[in-house]
Amino acid sequence: MGLALEEAEKAHASADVPIGAIVVDADAQVIGRGHNERELTGDPTAHAEVLAIREAAQHVGEWRLTGCTLIVTLEPCTMCAGAIVLSRLDRLVFAAYDEKAGAVGSLWDVVRDRRLNHRPEVIGGVMADEAGARLRDFFTGHRS
Repeated sequence: MGLALEEAEKAHASADVPIGAIVVDADAQVIGRGHNERELTGDPTAHAEVLAIREAAQHVGEWRLTGCTLIVTLEPCTMCAGAIVLSRLDRLVFAAYDEKAGAVGSLWDVVRDRRLNHRPEVIGGVMADEAGARLRDFFTGHRS
């Protein structure tokens, strides 16, 4: 999670919401990194999770990320939760819960929906205080 928090700082530096993500393979080697780039690129799909998944898929040479884990600083939204399921990630680890838009238990539970063909293991709340503090600081600065 520490590396994902480092990625989040990169987003904050470019005026994006400080969310960071990494993908690690079965040997715990980082194969994908991402941080929010929506403001930087003008791309509404440039969420940290999507960018990290894209880089990991490029690294392994296919779209299936079986055996891999996505680690992200905020509970994924519906778009990112869908990408997690579709990429066949084995595990999702996230820090802070997102009561307003979370799709891994807060508002919806896309990744554990039994109607879908893949359901990764989910571990939430890892270093939630640290990630939550960064998000609160960011939004406090943008509202003042």
